[in-house]
Amino acid sequence: MTAPMRAPKRWKPLLVLTLWAVLLPAPVYAIVASTDASASLRSEADDSAVLDQRAVDRELALFRGSAISLRQAMAIAEAQHAGSTTADVSFDGAAASPVYRVKTLHNDRVWQHAIDATTGKIVGGAAASPLDEFGADDRSNLATLKTIQHRLADAVRVAEHAASGKAISGGMVREGGRLNFAIVVMSGNDLKEVILEPPGAASRR
Repeated sequence: MTAPMRAPKRWKPLLVLTLWAVLLPAPVYAIVASTDASASLRSEADDSAVLDQRAVDRELALFRGSAISLRQAMAIAEAQHAGSTTADVSFDGAAASPVYRVKTLHNDRVWQHAIDATTGKIVGGAAASPLDEFGADDRSNLATLKTIQHRLADAVRVAEHAASGKAISGGMVREGGRLNFAIVVMSGNDLKEVILEPPGAASRR
């Protein structure tokens, strides 16, 4: 559902929430936005829109029926390398068997994992890429990710609470020199994007 190292498409904000230390050790600010599920893939042509709608409906149905949550998939991927942290995660229902695509950062390398959404097993082997293969923006985001206290897993937990649903993807986005976490949550039949600002994320630019 997300492009590599980027957050999902932004939608018009509907609600701004302040979540205090009851959820995390330090306050974060969540902007919750909502969209019709079909909007993420709709093209201008009517026939393409119908196909896109079917693809979205199929993927969301597979996500609803998945036994493994996004947070569980992140934990499985992170357990492959002690001390690693998730940089990007998304549900992929287009694969032969639905999987979570998880990118983890460990020792200046980004590891790509596929976690079966039904069994929790790792599908195929993990692939690793050195940081110098990424663009400047991604390298900056990953460098900041290593220095901040909060993890993407923390952001997912807060976003699911704020939007009252299950996270389907999560990643990083930089705005105004500050790194934010962007989480997409399925709440009922809606997709909501939650933007979280972790403390200390503006230290690197």
